[in-house]
Amino acid sequence: MMTDLKRIFLVEDDPKDVELTLEALAEYHLANEVVVARDGEEALDYLFNSGKFDAFVSGNPAAILLDLKLPKVSGLEVLSRIRADEKLKMIPVIVLTSSRQETDLEECYKLGVNAYVVKPVDFHEFINAVKGLGMFWGLINEPPPGSLGKAARR
Repeated sequence: MMTDLKRIFLVEDDPKDVELTLEALAEYHLANEVVVARDGEEALDYLFNSGKFDAFVSGNPAAILLDLKLPKVSGLEVLSRIRADEKLKMIPVIVLTSSRQETDLEECYKLGVNAYVVKPVDFHEFINAVKGLGMFWGLINEPPPGSLGKAARR
């Protein structure tokens, strides 16, 4: 198992889901850093180094956990912008959403999502789902060469 923990970018507007996700990732030491954006606009600012992140430089995250139902800019739009950008398109994006709509699922895969996970309602199921995602995308999966910045490699 790799000991080089990576940064995970969590895009989630529900404070309870943010708390549960952070708890699950921390409990199992699955990332050395988790950056949280509370809406789609903030997510795009972070990824494209604009707005309050215009001076922020530390390379791409190892993986993005993305909710679909976000304020300001939808998760589908965020995913579309990620996949359209040469520097971001290789980042694994895992949709973590409560949406079971077939149209959302289909659109996400058309846009190139790596995984689509429907949030369980049960606390323990949610923790286990996030733990599994963190284990795979944060520890086991190797990101594309050159996709991580020096600050993320430690």
